[in-house]
Amino acid sequence: MATKRAHAPKNQRAVLNRINYNVAGIDLSSEDMFIAVIEKNVCQFSTFTKGLEDAAVYLKSEGIEKIVMEATGVYWIPVFEYFEKQGFNINLVNGAHAKNVPGRKTDVLDSEWLRELHTYGLLRASFIPDEKIRELRYYVRLRDDHISMGATHINIVQKNLDMMNIKLHKVIDSIMSVSGLLIVRAILDGERDPERLWNLCERNIDNKKKEGLICSLKGNYREEYLFGIKQALEMWQHYQELQKQCDAEIEKILRKMTSGLEEPKNQGTEKPIKKRNKPVIEDFHLLMTKLTLGKDTTAIAGINDYSALKIIAEIGTNLDKFKNEKHFTSWLGLSPSAHQSNKKKRKKGRRHCNRAGMIFRQIAVNVGNGKHTALSSFYKRIRARAGKMVAIKATARKIAIYFYNLLTKGLQFVEEGIKRYENRYAEQQEKYLQRKASEMGYKLVKA
Repeated sequence: MATKRAHAPKNQRAVLNRINYNVAGIDLSSEDMFIAVIEKNVCQFSTFTKGLEDAAVYLKSEGIEKIVMEATGVYWIPVFEYFEKQGFNINLVNGAHAKNVPGRKTDVLDSEWLRELHTYGLLRASFIPDEKIRELRYYVRLRDDHISMGATHINIVQKNLDMMNIKLHKVIDSIMSVSGLLIVRAILDGERDPERLWNLCERNIDNKKKEGLICSLKGNYREEYLFGIKQALEMWQHYQELQKQCDAEIEKILRKMTSGLEEPKNQGTEKPIKKRNKPVIEDFHLLMTKLTLGKDTTAIAGINDYSALKIIAEIGTNLDKFKNEKHFTSWLGLSPSAHQSNKKKRKKGRRHCNRAGMIFRQIAVNVGNGKHTALSSFYKRIRARAGKMVAIKATARKIAIYFYNLLTKGLQFVEEGIKRYENRYAEQQEKYLQRKASEMGYKLVKA
């Protein structure tokens, strides 16, 4: 007998209760900020340091403990850092989340609206790592900027070589390799004989490439293009030096963060890093293992110490703010974006990866291009069925889950190998076919 659901009394209404008290909302611009507290008129302060000091005094006099503010360009950073040092609990929110909440009146200021929404717990705070991780993140991002700018000048060198009909970069792997730099610098010094240029680098290049390399060095050497190559090469060398300076600062921070921590007994096996962008940091693998309290992130397929550094610089080592692995991958922008309801698929708005999500995607690409690992087999299987982009996202999500489980639960990644993975997948498929055949009244027989 079906039971009827008990109904609430007719006079009972759904009530939205306040859960956050002593809250102030801040609407921020480049020069001014507007602060709203309960039962007070909105006050305006300057974003200069004197204005921040006056605002802190005002907030403390009103008994404010929590502050909610939008992430506006880079203007929020000095305000956030100053109020954080003053002991306030600051919640940085996405402005789109506040604007999408219905019920706002046109005459309500942004600061009042932020305060009101946060009072009722209707805003979700953005993930902000602690101060040490933010310091590390700055240098890692700055280093990536130098790599990007250096790559721009490599393209300028190649462009000028093409305009002189010098096809050197079509024959060797990179003009910034040892052989490539020897040839380019000799050309800038006035050498034009292809045979002599070949003799400079024959030890580093396969003899099979000799004929092609000599042919590639015959062209129209023009002074203006050579001048452009010289300047671009000098700028590339300058950015290489800036990278080394960032490496020195990163090493200082890593040593400061790991000072006092015990040296891990099992450091695992250090994975190779591409020489071109490899950080110049002494005991790099040891420092990274100590930073994660002995959890070797390089055991995960596709992750080396450099990629682990970039991930940790974005999210830190404490992932307690994420409820579970699904919450973590959703924040990264790696969770599935297709939603199904009543057998009808409905598309959701495009989900963008943050920086950490993009790092996991790049790792997934490298894993997919590799061989002899279970993850590379998984990537190729998904790519054959659903395409490259879906395969990258699915593989990146798997790697992110392994990373999350390692840091939060200490679950070490174990590479099962491509053959074992394929055998396990075949067994799953066989069980699925057996079950389907049984449901339809058929008997599955092996050929």
